[in-house]
Amino acid sequence: MHMADALLSPAVGMAMNVISITAIGVSAAKIKRNELSEKKIPIMGVAGALVFAGQMITFAIPATGSSGHIGGGILLAGLLGGIPAFLAMAAVLIVQCLFFADGGLLALGCNIFNLGVIPCLVVYPLIFKPLLQKSIGSRRLSIASIASVMIALGLGAFFVVLQTVASGITELPFGTFSALMLPIHLVIGLVEGIVTAAILCFVHKMRPEIMDSLQPGQPSKRLSGVSTKKVLAILAALTLLTGGFLSLFASANPDGLEWAIGKTTEKVFGAETELGASEDGIFEIAANVQKSTALLPDYTLPSDPDNPAGTSVSGIIGAMITCALAGAAGLIIFMVKFKKSRALKDSGSKNKEDQAQEAQTKEVQAHV
Repeated sequence: MHMADALLSPAVGMAMNVISITAIGVSAAKIKRNELSEKKIPIMGVAGALVFAGQMITFAIPATGSSGHIGGGILLAGLLGGIPAFLAMAAVLIVQCLFFADGGLLALGCNIFNLGVIPCLVVYPLIFKPLLQKSIGSRRLSIASIASVMIALGLGAFFVVLQTVASGITELPFGTFSALMLPIHLVIGLVEGIVTAAILCFVHKMRPEIMDSLQPGQPSKRLSGVSTKKVLAILAALTLLTGGFLSLFASANPDGLEWAIGKTTEKVFGAETELGASEDGIFEIAANVQKSTALLPDYTLPSDPDNPAGTSVSGIIGAMITCALAGAAGLIIFMVKFKKSRALKDSGSKNKEDQAQEAQTKEVQAHV
């Protein structure tokens, strides 16, 4: 569901970039101590890498000629909490855009909003968490995962339609485009929801403290004495398997967005029409920037685009970059916000101790 620049006007693209950048800044500023701990930082990096690798696998949707891939927002939120998950998803999409030219640079704000803000900051707190308020068990976790993913992908698909129609660049009619986008992404959401439920149930069974710490009244310090190395090792191995091997078997069918565009133009114009990128100013600049930053454009080797090894190399390298970026973001936020507050707290405690000692000394002197 990654949008291309060809779908957007400069005004809509830039407005969505401002909205998404603001969301990242506000999220980093508002994140609380119980949402980010030393134990969560490596999970943030590895989970982001897993989502990057998972998005490389497109699975065919039977009887449609379309395919889909996971979004990953609810999976990240289930493991990390809403705000850390959003920051990790932003890292995934930035890496995809800059290093692999997946999704347009002008459209990056739209993609961050549709795949990050909606699932992590809207659906997670309003749907996922309330469904798990009483307890976290396999049944509740599965229901919450499937329902949340389907709603998140449905909303994301609807916003793609709104952003495209508001841009006015294409002649895709709102009604026809919506009627094709929403059903196909609900089906994709069902598959992703099952995958998300399976992973979250597995993690909760291994280390329930990881997800229990996200519940109201359950501070993140519950993780302080818990080893997460085994979970991290399994998620890392799954990431390498997915990005380095399973990605080779991705469906060649167009994804849900491409399929919906093709079917819409076929209905409107009588034949499928490809949307070409505009040559105007900002589009050309964006395309040139992506061309200069893309190490492995379209997940292929620049010297040999037809070599299937390019997919495996892209999956592994992309996962490593995403892990580093997401983990670094979490570490920097933690050090800036919480190390500083801890130092102030320690300083305050020391001052109180000094004051108490000074008062005690004066009392002894007065007595003498």
